[in-house]
Parts: sequence; structure tokens; C-alpha cells
Amino acid sequence: MATTVWKGHLTFGLISMPVRMFAAARGERISFNQLHKECHSRLKQPLFCPVCNRNVERSEIVKGYEYEKDQYVLFNEEELDKIEPSSARVME
Repeated sequence: MATTVWKGHLTFGLISMPVRMFAAARGERISFNQLHKECHSRLKQPLFCPVCNRNVERSEIVKGYEYEKDQYVLFNEEELDKIEPSSARVME
């Protein structure tokens, strides 16, 4: 049986109907890598940059998604907050 992704109500003026939404495709997990802000290389634990050959402070870390080998798209916290879906339960 399919799992419900969203439950809520669809409202048209004074009429409100219960609605359930099911996933049409399999969900995939997206994971980010910790990168050195200066050179965008992937960090090793304990926060060591192999390109710069030094330890990195937490303030020097950015989030990036690897779309090709050693090629990253960078994201900041504001951009990640903007793409987070709202938790509204009513469509109008």
C-alpha cells in the first residue's frame, strides 16, 4: 500500500474536502558534503583540508552538493531555508 505524503483539506469557499496525496515516484535522499570555504575541497575528519594541508575552523566550512567528480554547487543557510516546504495543511 502506498504511503500518504500529505494529508489536508481542499477548500473552495464554504466547501472543504479531505485530500490525501501519495508519492508518484520513489524519494531519494540528498546529502551535502563539508567543504573548505577557500578552495572548495572536501574535508576529512578532524576537519582537515587535503588541498591546503591544514586544519580548518568550523567558520571556514560551507555546504556543497557534488554534481560531478570534484565539482560542487555551494549553498548557504538562507538558500536551504527557502527551499524547505511549508507545512500548510489547507490548500485554498
